[in-house]
Amino acid sequence: MSTSAATTRTGSRRWRALPALLLACVLLTGGCAMVEVKSLGPGEYIAMKRGDILTTGRLSAATQDTVRVAGLDGKGPCATPAQACLEALAGTEGIDPERRLAALTELRLQQVMEIASREGEPMSDLQLDAWLEVGRHAYAYLFFSGRAPGERAFEDRQTQVRDYYNYAIQQATIGLFQRRDEHADPSGIGYTTHAAGWTIRIDLSRVRLPEGLTMPHEVVPAASLAFTGLRSTYRRDGFGAEVVAVMEDDPATAVTEAPPPGTERSPRRKAYSEMTSPALTVLIRYVGDDLDQVLDTREIVLSAYDPYRDAATELHGQKMPLAANYTAGYGLWLARSDFATQSLHTVLGREQGIDRPHLYLMQPYDPQRRIILMVHGLASSPEAWVNVANEILGDETLRQNFQVWQVYYPTNLPIAYNQSAIRRIMTETLQHFDPDGSDTASRGIVLIGHSMGGVLSRLLVSSSGDRLWNWLLEHRDLDDGRLARIRGRLEPMLRFEPFPGVERAIFIAAPHRGTKVAGNLLGRWISRLVRLPLTVLAGFEDVLHTLADSDDDRPAAPPNSIDNLSETDPFIQVAADLPISPRVRYHSIIAQNNPDTPLPASDDGLVPYRSAHLPGAASEKVIVSGHSVQEAPEAILEIRRILHEDLDQRGRLPRKVAQ
Repeated sequence: MSTSAATTRTGSRRWRALPALLLACVLLTGGCAMVEVKSLGPGEYIAMKRGDILTTGRLSAATQDTVRVAGLDGKGPCATPAQACLEALAGTEGIDPERRLAALTELRLQQVMEIASREGEPMSDLQLDAWLEVGRHAYAYLFFSGRAPGERAFEDRQTQVRDYYNYAIQQATIGLFQRRDEHADPSGIGYTTHAAGWTIRIDLSRVRLPEGLTMPHEVVPAASLAFTGLRSTYRRDGFGAEVVAVMEDDPATAVTEAPPPGTERSPRRKAYSEMTSPALTVLIRYVGDDLDQVLDTREIVLSAYDPYRDAATELHGQKMPLAANYTAGYGLWLARSDFATQSLHTVLGREQGIDRPHLYLMQPYDPQRRIILMVHGLASSPEAWVNVANEILGDETLRQNFQVWQVYYPTNLPIAYNQSAIRRIMTETLQHFDPDGSDTASRGIVLIGHSMGGVLSRLLVSSSGDRLWNWLLEHRDLDDGRLARIRGRLEPMLRFEPFPGVERAIFIAAPHRGTKVAGNLLGRWISRLVRLPLTVLAGFEDVLHTLADSDDDRPAAPPNSIDNLSETDPFIQVAADLPISPRVRYHSIIAQNNPDTPLPASDDGLVPYRSAHLPGAASEKVIVSGHSVQEAPEAILEIRRILHEDLDQRGRLPRKVAQ
């Protein structure tokens, strides 16, 4: 082998060994820098961008990055949620204030969530102080970190920190309520208290609570409530904690037994009650004019807002949209009402039913919002309107222009009695809130009645003249003495004019001319189970017997609501032809159980089309449904259409809430 060939082979071996030598050199000197790439799907990308301690139970990517940049990850002070981590990050130089404050807020939230899971209830001073510190750092980030909130409007990080603030304020509000000062300002406007080393000024001046009530029994976070039976939850994103303030129990429940002989009746209850679980939006403002003052203060102002009146507030020169929840208070009220059991007791005349109508105002009275009065049907209650009311309150334009009232009445009593009693409580309630009748609320009232409630609503917008009175005299043998004794109580039931202020009515599956079902064998059997309240019988037995059909020699039984719904009932036959006020535009929503049946011959299982149909209606909507059509989505959409049409025809622009 030549010298030249050997040299060539040796050089070749050296070149082949060079990569291995270079690799060994790099590894020995720590100079390995390897970057890998991985494609993320849409779900992974969103989770990485928006996942945080509240949504996933793990710190957000942004906070983890900040901790790494500060050199505090791994086995350092931030290996576990600890005060040392917070102090170390706060003392690290060279980190943007925005980034630092956002990370400190989330780390504090992680810490207090661990404390809360360990301590439970009631909230300790340590936990309350920790929640207020979370709120403080979020507040500092939002208003004192260099950029205004509007400049970060589309940033995910600001949305996260806003949520940390809202959640911390929610928890702090609950903790403060648990230790509420029994000597708080009885006016309900506000007071100052002290807790966990903080001075706290409570400001309730912007909140409308039910009359006579200044302090709730319970504060419930709206975010913790999930409802069955409600198709939608209506809320508004924004700044602040969404809570429900639960006040005292509603006063409608009444024992139907007459008082023992020789005892006085209990004082007469109010005809109405305002919503006893109003929704509130709560903010906490940390006193200070710059970042250092806010991070050093131990003084805060807790303010509550009415989401029906306030859409925004101003803080440090910034207009902040307020969060709101329009479903939680209403849903909680219904869930705790036990209306279903009570309404059944009522129709059967048992104890724990009701013996007179009662008005529920779904929000504290608002003089500038028109009234929608909902009237339920037989053996029912305000629960019949659960989704109707929620959908109206969830429509921003309707919510700004209307307030919802619901009448709850004893459906075992005769229709003539109930229509008179509903007129009376409506009159009393309006006279209380608007004695001179100048409020918008007293004008442009809209009635919505389902089933028997539709019949009652029709009577509320009708004129009886002398027709019902003459009918009574023609079909009842009454001497002058007997007539004189009952005239004062009987005339309001049989002589009436359209209720003032009502301008529109919606009748839903209403048996204006009665139904065969009420008069058939099953209807008569059910009618015999119905009992009138003894409290009513004690004062009106002679009147009710007078209204009964007593053409034969048998003793007449007082008529009940089911008797009145029979198509052969004398009262319903006469009442069906009473003229509706020409000032009232009315609409019909009618259910058709079988779409294959010709409309004139159809029914909804209970009410025939010919009974629900009213000539002269501004509109008539037929929906394939059973009798409980008021809850059908198509019916709710039709109600909303009518209400929007009403606003358009009145030429009124949507009323703006306070900005």
